[in-house]
Amino acid sequence: MVIVDEIKTDLQGAMRAGEKERVGALRLVLSELQKAAKEGADDELAVLRRERKRRLEAAGAYRDAGRQDLADGEQAEAELISGYLPAELSDEELRAIVEQAVRDSGAASAKDMGMAMKQAMAAVDGRADGKRVSGLVRASLQA
Repeated sequence: MVIVDEIKTDLQGAMRAGEKERVGALRLVLSELQKAAKEGADDELAVLRRERKRRLEAAGAYRDAGRQDLADGEQAEAELISGYLPAELSDEELRAIVEQAVRDSGAASAKDMGMAMKQAMAAVDGRADGKRVSGLVRASLQA
């Protein structure tokens, strides 16, 4: 529970500094982490990824609806959550992992994409978005 402790410390600092938006975002994230722990889920990173994805989807929906002010708030929360996640893989690193996964899985066509995706996502270990991985696997199988 290292991440929870880090968020609690950051929350206290934000409260002392009077950063209302940051306090609200940190409280929401902390609440989700504590709820997941109570339900028996030990993967804090999965909870953080899920919450970041929710914020990014909400930001996109707000942008589509013409509410840039709300979209900016959601985007800021997503960036705050990203600060607690491990760094994303670069395109080159991800491409190398995907190519290795395609070779290891024996995938030869688009029909075998599931096997290659399973192998690639296990190797990526949450350091890249599934859409990026899927696009690279699809491109690799079509080449």
